[in-house]
Amino acid sequence: MNNISSSLMDMRVITACIYICLILLCMRSSSSSVMFARGQDVGSDGGGRRQLVPAMFVFGDSLIDNGNNNNLPSLAKANYFPYGIDFAGGPTGRFSNGYTIVDGIANLLGLPLTPAYSEAVGSQVFHGVNYASAAAGILDVTGGNFVGRIPFNQQIRNFESTLSQIGMELGATEAVANSIKQSIIFIGFGSNDYLNNYMMPNYNTKNQYNAEQFADLLMQQYTRQLTRLYSLGARKFAVAGVGAIACVPSILAQSAYSKCSVDVDNLIAPFNRKVKAMISNLNENLPGAKFIYLDVYRMFVDILANPTQYGFSVIDRGCCGIGRNRGQISCLPLQAPCARRDQYVFWDAFHPTEAVNILLARNCFSGNTNVAFPMNIQQLANVEV
Repeated sequence: MNNISSSLMDMRVITACIYICLILLCMRSSSSSVMFARGQDVGSDGGGRRQLVPAMFVFGDSLIDNGNNNNLPSLAKANYFPYGIDFAGGPTGRFSNGYTIVDGIANLLGLPLTPAYSEAVGSQVFHGVNYASAAAGILDVTGGNFVGRIPFNQQIRNFESTLSQIGMELGATEAVANSIKQSIIFIGFGSNDYLNNYMMPNYNTKNQYNAEQFADLLMQQYTRQLTRLYSLGARKFAVAGVGAIACVPSILAQSAYSKCSVDVDNLIAPFNRKVKAMISNLNENLPGAKFIYLDVYRMFVDILANPTQYGFSVIDRGCCGIGRNRGQISCLPLQAPCARRDQYVFWDAFHPTEAVNILLARNCFSGNTNVAFPMNIQQLANVEV
């Protein structure tokens, strides 16, 4: 584990130095692309599908960030080419070549693509807002190596601001409260609390807690945070577990045989197990609440175990990156990515491609109880609360 931590730290120090130089060169052209692309997102019609819920509000990290870090003093940004190479309008801040998982879910729900909180204005917020921030975690201290990020606690405060905005626009009516109750609250946290906290050598976390104790610490905070969202009127929650981070190119690059890390798998296993238990507990103790658990780990492992069944041929390296497995340094500004992006499971050192994100979205939306427990998002959307 110490070797993994040191290698991750070295990689990020090198990446940070390169980013500081190169991102500044791309920033002016990127910002105009962001504004253009965001306008297109909000104008989406949800693929022509019937709208199943009033809105979707999104909380999480870089897996679902869509631009909230763009204007932060942060090293965790993706508002430059080739990020967004397959997204209408180009780079937006999404850590993908195109759609994220929540983009796919919004489409299936018949909603417009959810605008970033940092850019949402006026009536755009009525169909939901995305508060996710790259490098953010359940714990406020997580992700400090990347400087600027928006932890879950601050994302919740931003949600409160949105509710105030909606109240001022429409009036604090019963109809608005009911709309929030019927909306989907999508939450995806945990990866950074491991990758950018517990596994970082400049954090003392691993010396304070073993895997079980750290997962318990996260659950205590996570439970408080989800309960706070409930107190603000939210009732329909879709909570994603941590995916197969033991198999991302950054971790594979540290193995002589490009193998998934058993140590990392064992580290995150208690978290996923306890999140599922937390979901059951919240369903029992919060009247009217409907929480579901999305087993992203199981879905991702199945893709990696049976790639050809899903149309993939490359599972052991990123489409865009540098070094072993294209995972030692993540995708840099203006770097040429792979040509056949739909064949790759991983886009960069840490994040999946659009093709994988769409598959995950479909499974979360209509999958069985092996991947969405005790129901899927489609069923959650149709439940009256």
